[in-house]
Amino acid sequence: MKERVNPYEKAPGILNPMLGLAKYMSESTIENSLIDLIDFRISQINGCAYCLDMHSKDLRAAGETEQRLYVLDAWREAPFYSERERAALLWAEAINNYHDDRVPDEVYAEASTKLSEKELIDLAMAVNAINCFNRINIAFRVAAGTYQPSSQTKQAK
Repeated sequence: MKERVNPYEKAPGILNPMLGLAKYMSESTIENSLIDLIDFRISQINGCAYCLDMHSKDLRAAGETEQRLYVLDAWREAPFYSERERAALLWAEAINNYHDDRVPDEVYAEASTKLSEKELIDLAMAVNAINCFNRINIAFRVAAGTYQPSSQTKQAK
């Protein structure tokens, strides 16, 4: 698939609000590994090749296992994820995929048993941030494959 235009080169100002969200997330109490896992999962759902490439590389560089990455799409059936990660994945997917019934009370109740109110808010912001990047990258077919994690790849908080 051919890239239509690189929106980050043609309109670099679009990064400013998106980097503001990223800065907020970097100051969150949620561990970076969990935010990266959520970014990867939401990018799977949305089908953003660039973000899948980027987040899989960041996760691997931070020590994530291949097994957990390969099975993430079936996290409900796999034993590889902690209760906290499961709560975060459930919450993130519900926010990302809501339709007529919105985010169900049962999902909020379950997620809030493992995550604080502030963490639920921060995860909602993480879902919004990755959706913003996903939608821009998908719309303009930003080419995947060239991203390299920095030598300063985030480690767990």
